[in-house]
Amino acid sequence: MLNPGERLDQLLREKYEIIQNDDVFSFSTDALLLGEFTKIRNKDKVMDLCTGNGIIPLLLAYKSQSNIKGIEIQEALVEMAHRTIRHNHLDDRISIELMNLKNVSNVYKPSTFDVVTVNPPYFKENQQMQHQKEAHKIARHEILCTLEDVVKASKHLLKQGGKLVMVHRAERLMDVLSAFRQYSIEPKRLKMVYSTPNKPEAVTILVEGRSGGQAGLKVEQPFYIYDANGEYSQEMKAVYYG
Repeated sequence: MLNPGERLDQLLREKYEIIQNDDVFSFSTDALLLGEFTKIRNKDKVMDLCTGNGIIPLLLAYKSQSNIKGIEIQEALVEMAHRTIRHNHLDDRISIELMNLKNVSNVYKPSTFDVVTVNPPYFKENQQMQHQKEAHKIARHEILCTLEDVVKASKHLLKQGGKLVMVHRAERLMDVLSAFRQYSIEPKRLKMVYSTPNKPEAVTILVEGRSGGQAGLKVEQPFYIYDANGEYSQEMKAVYYG
């Protein structure tokens, strides 16, 4: 089942296994935080954009019986995700498609999904690309899609009142909120993620917006990945282990 360079990692709380390859893609803590932050119901239709190797659909499959789709532009990642889904016997609940998210309006009818999740490329194309491998560049930099492309696609996919849930870099908070409002997705929940209580600057943001929603943003309690001693915090341990 594994190709050269691949390994099978365990999601301890979910009791699923996922195929990873550091030369192509391996999920980060941000994906786990997005899965934890996302609220879904059993009957929700869910779309995960920029799905990578399918980590977010796996996390959400643990939380509900929803029908979950994913879109990814890199063929190698889609193929990895397909094998992971079969390995975990989730073929009836998760499907991953090779597609450029800019084309969703040509493939999917508008107002189809209750929830859209996304862990998009964080860095603008003109920022220094420290990750030289092409797969990493595409996943982390706005080469093939921008933040606006992601939000525009989400707006097309979401039903009125549907939710867009995103993880992004804290430094781009205003870009995220502005893009949401530009496409009439009103920010409703915001959680700031910090490395430790000793470091004053947030590193990551988790945002939920509602398509066509009324104004009113709830800023939730901050999330700390590590405690003051450099160990995983109790809330991070809950994400990993349940």
